[in-house]
Amino acid sequence: VKILTQSENSRLQAALGSNLRSAVTAAFLMLPESFSEEELYVQITGLSYSGDFRMVIGEDRWKVQNIVKSNVPHFQKLYSSILEDCPQVVYKHHLGRLEASTIDKSPEGQFAQLMALPRTLQQKITSLVDPPGKNRDVEEILLQVAHDPDCGFVVHQGRPRSV
Repeated sequence: VKILTQSENSRLQAALGSNLRSAVTAAFLMLPESFSEEELYVQITGLSYSGDFRMVIGEDRWKVQNIVKSNVPHFQKLYSSILEDCPQVVYKHHLGRLEASTIDKSPEGQFAQLMALPRTLQQKITSLVDPPGKNRDVEEILLQVAHDPDCGFVVHQGRPRSV
């Protein structure tokens, strides 16, 4: 993994920040109501690996957990500013950890998180849920998904697949 840092390229920095916030939002939708900091990082890391067929055949099935366990300080550094600004969790910056991490799993809370996802993921979720020919708008479909007890699974199905 190569982390790009180019302070002179504000568009790149904005895109990288947006990507990190989107990963956190998607992870919140897929996690249970209460979770640990490590579980959050495992879920985020799993976004990259869950679509990789090598994870089924040939790779260590604990790869994602091993990546997270050996890199928690790096995850904390990468996500601390996002988590500090996140109303869904209490992030103790001076302790470098999450506390009282409870996500609003009400339909309203999930709808707000679904609306915060990147438009491409919203469209993918829409195509999974909306049968061809109905042509409902994205907001209407995401509201339906927010009321679905399997909302997190639908988001998981919509994430990009590795090739």
